[in-house]
Amino acid sequence: MTRIYEDLNLIIRRARKTFFVILALLVLVVFYYWKLQVLDHEKYWKLAEANRLRESYLPPPRGLIMDRQKIVLADNVPSFKVSLMREMVKDYDVTIDKLCSLLELNREELKNRIERYRSVPAFEPIIIKDNLKLEELAILEARQEEFPELRVEAEPKRYYPFHQLAAHLLGYLQEVSPEEIKASTDRSWHPGEMVGKAGVEKQYDRILTGKEGKLVEMVDSLGRSRGVVERVEPQKGQDLVLSLDVDLQKKAEELLQDKEGAIVALDPRTGECLVWASSPSYDPNLFINRFSPEEWSKIVNDPGKPLENRVIRGLYSPGSIFKITMALAALDLRLITPETSFFCSGSINIYNNAFSCWFKPGHGWLNLPEAIKNSCNIYFYQLGYRMDIDTIAHYAELMGFGKKTGIDIPGEKTGLVPSSEWKRKVLGEKWYPGETISVAIGQGPLLVTPLQVAVATAGVANRGKRVIPQLVKLDGMPPAYEQIPIPPEDFEQVIEGMWRSVNDGGTGKGAYQAGFDVCGKTGSTQFISQKTEEKLTQKGEQVKKTHSWFSGFAPRYNPQIVVTVLVEFGGMGGQTAAPIAGEIFKLYREKYVKQKSAEGN
Repeated sequence: MTRIYEDLNLIIRRARKTFFVILALLVLVVFYYWKLQVLDHEKYWKLAEANRLRESYLPPPRGLIMDRQKIVLADNVPSFKVSLMREMVKDYDVTIDKLCSLLELNREELKNRIERYRSVPAFEPIIIKDNLKLEELAILEARQEEFPELRVEAEPKRYYPFHQLAAHLLGYLQEVSPEEIKASTDRSWHPGEMVGKAGVEKQYDRILTGKEGKLVEMVDSLGRSRGVVERVEPQKGQDLVLSLDVDLQKKAEELLQDKEGAIVALDPRTGECLVWASSPSYDPNLFINRFSPEEWSKIVNDPGKPLENRVIRGLYSPGSIFKITMALAALDLRLITPETSFFCSGSINIYNNAFSCWFKPGHGWLNLPEAIKNSCNIYFYQLGYRMDIDTIAHYAELMGFGKKTGIDIPGEKTGLVPSSEWKRKVLGEKWYPGETISVAIGQGPLLVTPLQVAVATAGVANRGKRVIPQLVKLDGMPPAYEQIPIPPEDFEQVIEGMWRSVNDGGTGKGAYQAGFDVCGKTGSTQFISQKTEEKLTQKGEQVKKTHSWFSGFAPRYNPQIVVTVLVEFGGMGGQTAAPIAGEIFKLYREKYVKQKSAEGN
């Protein structure tokens, strides 16, 4: 009998494959549970805790901003806000309808606000209304059970008690954008958080912000609070003391009312800014209440440009203010001495072109101090004729033009100092000598900011030490200077002319203050030539006025204050800017000089 054996090799191979597949699946299952229990233990523990615990941040009060006399310019006041916890919203349309009815909100604006933060995690609450009224607060508290997705919280709200005063210096706060939240790598932002967007508020935002607190609450299945588990109080931000003087600031803004322009005053000994006025201004309190894009657009598109910080961002031709730089350059190069005289007949022909003086009858023979006193164009045309544009550019840069002053505030512009290289690069053209004549009296493509003019004036007042301006008073920090490589005696000759301008019947006589020895220089920036102006006047057309400048210091020896004034379309510098500067000098003397003398007696 023959035994028949069945071939089991196929079955054995299949059994082995099945075994290894099952083994692999078992390993994966074991690994998955090990990952859940060990590797991801903390993650899922937090998720589980979140079912009964809710953590939220407590905003810290910002540090106060005060003037040099410790008068508060930026304060905090208590306020209430209501936020929407999106993770608890089941039907957005129904919720939005209820909220609009309850809080009198615009439906489209609320929808846009929710949509704006779509990229932010849903567990982060978003503010839907702030600065709640007492009646609104009462309604929300009474209907808390009905609206578990709403959270009412107290928050410190920024408040500027003087409203428009020093707005461009202080800056403003604005809500952090979703893009900023997403892009930030070194700081944790929260939806609705207010951050510095301009001025001191922006420059010192980290110092002013403080440290946020934390609130951990026990919540039920509907997200309603059932008690506080932990509360870590926020820490207030650091207070800042500015160099600003509120009394001088108020006077400056009063003098600029209904005008467009800027006033800056600083202490040439330290660089501390005493006045920082830009007009027209705005109320930074407007930005604290979260407003719509349309409201923002209305402010931005205001023809008066109230948001423009003219002190550091306004670019203007310096006009005759620049004659100070030209005089220092000519003295340093030994092209002239203080007694070098030129004759002014009211006009002069240079490079086959006629150039006029502002004083049509002419000044006659003048030396340097008299030329500065009378702001004679012909004298400085003669200096421009004896220099090339690159030499003028070199001395302009020595005085601080064409570069930032180093002020501790964001947004400063550098201005423009033209040179042959600049024109070749920007315009692709060569510089012509005739263009230098216009630059010699501060016209042409030369552009400066009021702060640059104030710093250059401080350099003259200090006889060659150009101070770095500052806004925040830092105790123990010595003033920072840059030495201007021009002999002190050259500055003395220029100062003589500036003193005569104010005290000896010159163009700056409007700034005169008895017993204070004010030294200064006026300037008027032309937009059109005198010939064109005459033609337009003859036709009966209205002629656009010039910008009005004055920049000076007092007293002549051991100066204590520099004042620079710019009034857009203000006419002649001696008529408009100089008297304004005189009022600032007057108040400063009454407050600091006379008071100090009385205390000394």
